[in-house]
Amino acid sequence: KVAIKGIERELICPACKELFTHPLILPCQHNICHKCVKEILFAFEDSFADGGSESSNQSSPRIRISAASMDRIDRINRSGIKRNSLTPRSTLFPCPSCQRDIDLGERGINGLFRNFTLETIVERYRQAARAAIAIMCDFCKPPPQESTKSCMDCSASYCNECFKIHHPWGTVKAQHEYVGPTTNFRPKILMCPEHEMERVNMYCEICRRPVCHLCKLGGGHANHRVTTMSTAYKTLKEKLSKDIEYLISKESQVKAHITQLDLLLKETECNSERAKQEASQSFEKLYHVLEEKKYAALRAIETSKNIRLEKLQTQVEEYQGLLENNGLVGYAQEVLKETDPSCFVQTAKQLHVRIQKATESLRSFRPAAETTFEDFVVDTAKQEDILGDLSFHSNGLEIPEINEEQCRIYNKALISWECPEKTDSADVYVLEYHKLNKEEESVTWQKTEVCGKSKVISDLDEDSSYAFRVRGYKGSICSPWSREVIMHTPPAPVFSFLFDDKCGYNNEHLQLNPRRTSVESRAGFPLLLGSERLQVGCYTTLDYIIGDTGIAKGKHFWAFRVEAYSYLVKVGVVPSNKIQKLFHNTHDVTSPRYEQDSGHDSGSEDAFFDSSQPCTLVTLGMKKFFIPATPAAPKDPASRILPLPWCMGVCLDCDRGRVGFYDAGRMRCLYECEVDCSGLMYPAFALMGSAAVHLEEAVTAKYREYHDDI
Repeated sequence: KVAIKGIERELICPACKELFTHPLILPCQHNICHKCVKEILFAFEDSFADGGSESSNQSSPRIRISAASMDRIDRINRSGIKRNSLTPRSTLFPCPSCQRDIDLGERGINGLFRNFTLETIVERYRQAARAAIAIMCDFCKPPPQESTKSCMDCSASYCNECFKIHHPWGTVKAQHEYVGPTTNFRPKILMCPEHEMERVNMYCEICRRPVCHLCKLGGGHANHRVTTMSTAYKTLKEKLSKDIEYLISKESQVKAHITQLDLLLKETECNSERAKQEASQSFEKLYHVLEEKKYAALRAIETSKNIRLEKLQTQVEEYQGLLENNGLVGYAQEVLKETDPSCFVQTAKQLHVRIQKATESLRSFRPAAETTFEDFVVDTAKQEDILGDLSFHSNGLEIPEINEEQCRIYNKALISWECPEKTDSADVYVLEYHKLNKEEESVTWQKTEVCGKSKVISDLDEDSSYAFRVRGYKGSICSPWSREVIMHTPPAPVFSFLFDDKCGYNNEHLQLNPRRTSVESRAGFPLLLGSERLQVGCYTTLDYIIGDTGIAKGKHFWAFRVEAYSYLVKVGVVPSNKIQKLFHNTHDVTSPRYEQDSGHDSGSEDAFFDSSQPCTLVTLGMKKFFIPATPAAPKDPASRILPLPWCMGVCLDCDRGRVGFYDAGRMRCLYECEVDCSGLMYPAFALMGSAAVHLEEAVTAKYREYHDDI
């Protein structure tokens, strides 16, 4: 038998840290006091009303909601749960044992079972703990006598005399069930919390809880697998008995593990003391170095001070000699009293030289030494940064590497990293980043802690370069910093739009995805039927599609990807007053100058073709980017053909009347030209043959999770 006093750990409520009082069984199979459930729910509701403020955490003197629970409250608040919905709402409860949000269902606390078995064990523990304290009779006149029995039907304790009085022979009360003195009164029959007039007689194997026949017929357990209470009792008791017997049979193994753990405890104590000593010695070395540097710096300042004071003091004495009846002037005045010419000349010659030097010094006065000590200012900025990053380094913790292929920067920055060995040895990562600015002498890193291996960063400046680095932490041990990765933000705010499926959209040649973020041109039967009438040349028109949102002013940027197999794609902008002309334009893609029998190569057709276009477009296709033929462009056609970037971007500046085409991966401008922004400007695309264009999606907080699911 297990001693009652040895199981106290199992009888403590995880919320109030005291012995259970009327314990309830949560859906996660953990137990908690009935009073604690109500207090936590009240604090939970207050947190919803106050937006999860810290003041709501003081609603109960017994219960303190942990930081993790408060984070869950904030997460539920942000999830947009309707607290006043007309539909039946469920009650969320933060379990203090498993730290999960438990759904209590529509009935809340009223739908929870009371754990009478645990309550009985707690009562036996209380009785064992207070064996010397007797339970007094509830009906004796003062002073009460010690009770000898307790009635489970009356929920009261009696001495022998009071029991006979209140349970007379031959009455209904004489049939009541009585036990030894106790304060734990449990009902004889366990009733269903959902159907209060029905007793539980079945066990739901799915929900792992007792249910009544109404729960099975039309309640929430109608489609669940249930068994009879006697069968569940027998099965669970056999399983529990076998498991207990197995653990008891392994008592020697458990004791061996306990002995091993005791040794590990002692070893941990010794190793921690050794680590403290080594860390203390390391810091003592730093203190020693700093003390030496401090002594040397103070000594150098003191020496310089003495030299300067000596020079200034000498200069003071020299100028004091220039005063009347003092020093050099006084001596000269005495020499002037000499009447013998030969003696005067002999003395006055050298004296006159000294007087002249003193006069020149007076005219160009300059202190003999500087009073400032700017040369002795100690610059400790770098050392402070190094000491700020001072931590335990371990060769066993891998250096994370930023995966540039998975990183992207658009409206926000998505930074992803991984460990070389594909292991997750760190508990948490620290991501740092800063803006590259040549004017700033010192670098200020912005820091953020991340539990995963990716982070979305917002509030970055436009048209700027940022450096990113990451390191891993496991406890107080950290890895070295990863290699810095530099990324560039778009030159303007990101403009979001979808493909317009109404204005001029040709659904015979173009196919949109349901989200209208991708368009595909297929060279199918319509193209073959159209070319059936042609005998010479390849006169095929482009299929145009525009964005569903226009731009009136300001500077905007959007990005897209062109599939590598695309034959011909044109991208750019079109003003609103030329959209109709765009979709009714009958000019063909190829000019007569390229026909074998054209007969000339003047290029006049190209000039007519370019001037007649209603919008500003550049040509992409066959994995190439074609710079338009303009006077400023290279004359050699080969110099105007560039490799097609994996992601393209367009930057429209309505205020300046300029449009630029960018390599969106490097944020480098490939071509820029003037554009007429007299009306609303719409993104425009044209496709011919097999081609596809995908709009770049905005980076959100769950961008990585969404793409991982795909």
